[in-house]
Amino acid sequence: MQLLIIKFFGAMKKLFILLILSLHLNLLAGGKPYVILVSFDAFRWDYMDRGLTPNLSKFASEGVKSLSLESCFPSKTFPNHISIITGMYPENHGIIHNTIYNRFTNQTYKMSDSNQVRDPRWYLGEPFWETAERQGITTASYFWPGSELNLSYRRPTYFMPYDHFCPEDKKIDGIVNWLSLPDNERPHFITLYFHETDDDGHNFGPHSAETNKSILKLDSIAGLLLNRLSKLPIKDSINVVFLSDHGMTEISKERQINVGKILDGLNARLYDSGPVMMVSPSGSSVDSLYNRLKKNENKYKVYKREDIPEYFHFSDNPLIAEIVIVADMGWTLIQNNKKEYYSDSKGNHGYDNHHLDMHGFFIANGPAFRNNYRSGTLRNIDIYPMLCKIFDIFPRSNIDGKLERIEYILK
Repeated sequence: MQLLIIKFFGAMKKLFILLILSLHLNLLAGGKPYVILVSFDAFRWDYMDRGLTPNLSKFASEGVKSLSLESCFPSKTFPNHISIITGMYPENHGIIHNTIYNRFTNQTYKMSDSNQVRDPRWYLGEPFWETAERQGITTASYFWPGSELNLSYRRPTYFMPYDHFCPEDKKIDGIVNWLSLPDNERPHFITLYFHETDDDGHNFGPHSAETNKSILKLDSIAGLLLNRLSKLPIKDSINVVFLSDHGMTEISKERQINVGKILDGLNARLYDSGPVMMVSPSGSSVDSLYNRLKKNENKYKVYKREDIPEYFHFSDNPLIAEIVIVADMGWTLIQNNKKEYYSDSKGNHGYDNHHLDMHGFFIANGPAFRNNYRSGTLRNIDIYPMLCKIFDIFPRSNIDGKLERIEYILK
């Protein structure tokens, strides 16, 4: 009897050792977490309150949902996607607007110019995928601003050139295919981007039937993605984050400010239009331009670059013009005798990032996140350090994001 007991405990000891060894080997092979970061462009913080998002609402109820996600100023697409992925304010990561003029090189960065978009000289921050790749984590991107740079070490291992008309199911197939690769080839961090709510928010306004249809469509896409992920062998290791870069507010032709007309008789270069415009002298002095704009200040605020309020974090970059004009919510700055991109739009973004209309949304679920947890407003610059925490890697030391403002949503 004693011999049987000894043999039994000996066998149990061997089984325990094998179990520990198996767990250890599993950790070595695929123990790193998986994170899929999904952006719904211009999906405003309150769009989930319309009763149109059963898939997203169920997903959020089981994980983390914030009150809103505060964008950076200006609340534009490229600056904020880069802020999310670098943890830096636009003044520091360099993509200060969707359109940037470099007066030192006479070059212009535009979203529509693929050569400029892929030129690494515009990008001063380090994206998370670069941080992760340097520390042994394979990454991928099915669209994200900055993911197509011409320097291979500054982009993900796998990436797709941006195609605005790429079918939604093709994107999801691409994600599933990446996650089905062998362990040593499989990406552990993936970005994914959808534009629908931004397009319809601009064209028809945030309260339109068309925008509601886009909300429904993105919810269906989310449901399809989550369903496909649930069938993968690694499903229990996958974290998914849905968020947006900014919100949207209503605009109209009746609320326009012609800056060119205000500056009539003075020589200046006007950059861009919409919620934010930058002004540089072209013969006239900075003071003469500023004084004229200040004298006529109505439905906008005008600042010299050095006097821009600290809460905008938008003064410490040489490509920011000498004068910056910020329109009041819902108002549009236009140039004289120039066809405006927003002339027929019903919605826009780019305004004061502290206004709730400019806030996006944030929901997350997976083994790294708390269950059934509600938080207040989060800041998008804190997502980069959060990702570093999830993967247990070292972040860059020059970021603006702070882990202590967001780590409480993690397990």
